[in-house]
Amino acid sequence: MNIKSLLLGSAAALAAVSGAQAADAIVAAEPEPMEYVRVCDAFGTGYFYIPGTETCLKIGGFIRFQTDFGRDAVNNKQGWGPRGTSDWDAFSRAYISFDAKSDTEYGTLTGFFAAEFNADNDSDEGDSLIDVDEAYIQLGGLKAGFFYSWWDKGLNGETDSLGNNTEFNSIAYLYDGGTFQAGIAIDELEGTSTKPNGVGVEAIVSASLGGVSFDLLGGYDTEFEEGAIRALMSADLGPGVFQLAGIWASDPNAYWARSEWTVAASYRFNATDKLAITPGVQYFGSLQDSLTSFGDDDAWRAGVTLDYKITEGLATRVSVQYEDADNRDDQVFGFVRLQRDF
Repeated sequence: MNIKSLLLGSAAALAAVSGAQAADAIVAAEPEPMEYVRVCDAFGTGYFYIPGTETCLKIGGFIRFQTDFGRDAVNNKQGWGPRGTSDWDAFSRAYISFDAKSDTEYGTLTGFFAAEFNADNDSDEGDSLIDVDEAYIQLGGLKAGFFYSWWDKGLNGETDSLGNNTEFNSIAYLYDGGTFQAGIAIDELEGTSTKPNGVGVEAIVSASLGGVSFDLLGGYDTEFEEGAIRALMSADLGPGVFQLAGIWASDPNAYWARSEWTVAASYRFNATDKLAITPGVQYFGSLQDSLTSFGDDDAWRAGVTLDYKITEGLATRVSVQYEDADNRDDQVFGFVRLQRDF
């Protein structure tokens, strides 16, 4: 056999082997298509579609570290067990919320849940206290569940106190006409007094025009058969917002019990894009002297709140308040807060 014949035979053999190997080669399967999370912009920023549904979900919350100061500050503001005698108290809080929305033929359907996880110290019963902050269902203007009432709305800053109890299991309806709103709510008042079977009724009308808005709110406690009326006005003024509010109550009730009447005002001065300074004042006329009546003592409070945005998602708030009440020691109280929002 000559060299030419040998080379041709070797080439034919290699071609045959290569063809056999190609026939037996494993072909990788095509990857199945994946459903990526889609952004939902129908209800504002931060929402995304739950995969496989047309429901939009937004997850939010904050982490807070705060130190309260003032007479007997331990557990005074948080409601965690018996009050202490320390004049300052530090605690931490984690807050998380889930907001699910979808469009229906009856309007926007919402399911909202938020919880707080609080930590005071390892030897305190308030350590790791978990609290359901809100849990409700809303369809259009109809809302049912556990949520903050219209009495929770206050002035800018930390000086004012404009509601006694502000969160209930309720059924509410709010008509929203844009510049005009009107609503009514039925509240379960369990735990707000020693009386059983408590039911409350709230009604609100509000209007806004330009930079001015006004609310008129009323609440009636059917167990005490007493009620309260509150007016609140807010107006853009110069480089900030001026607010004024007043309350009158027939006698102590679930919605307002501290005094027969009160007036409060604040001005949020936006000093820079990052710094806001909010001084505020409030006067309380005829303070409560028993469960069912007001007395003759008065009180007043003045203070300032500083808000500073350190960076995107991180801010601090400092509150200092002074209060002087008849036949009681005057006091200075407040807090220093650092909060990371997400």
